Amino acid sequence: MADARPRRPARPREEVYATARAAIAEHGLAKLTMAGLGKQLQMSAGHLLYYFGSKDQLLLETLRWSEDQLGARRREALADGDRDVWDRLAAYIRLYLPEGPGDPRWILWVEVWGRSPASAELRQGQQDIEAPWQADLVALIDEGTATGHFTPGPSADRAAQIRALLDGLAVPLAIGLPDTHLPAAVSHATTVAGILLRTP
Repeated sequence: MADARPRRPARPREEVYATARAAIAEHGLAKLTMAGLGKQLQMSAGHLLYYFGSKDQLLLETLRWSEDQLGARRREALADGDRDVWDRLAAYIRLYLPEGPGDPRWILWVEVWGRSPASAELRQGQQDIEAPWQADLVALIDEGTATGHFTPGPSADRAAQIRALLDGLAVPLAIGLPDTHLPAAVSHATTVAGILLRTP
């Protein structure tokens, strides 16, 4: 006789990602177990492993989902034709940096960077997720150069320099080091970006 009990529907992937992001931000990936995450979602660990294969893959896919959400906001801010390129660069910087200590999106990045040296899959995934940030900033610098707002120069190199600066400012802020504050990070980034890009 067939089992007449109704089957619990699978959780939407967005719910899995949101729950995983919150759990990783609170406890770190090392303390996250598939069984514990499954319990929060009322799913089996086996079901999660079927879809993701490993904790590393879950981490990578959760980061990809998180960045896709922010990417929509970034594209909207950069496409705003009512704002000049300096204002849109400021919006980019603000979106890039963490909200503050424990920012869930940035805790995911810290976890990925920490595990990437041992995983070619994570390194490749990281590059893929970072690529739109680089491409959008290069396009903005190209536009600013073409309109005379920015001094001529290699856009890809300058974009990479700005993003390296932002990463360096972001990590201490995300992990809550003393005397790190978002307004100061934004100010430092804006000042240095201005030095790199401003016309004489």
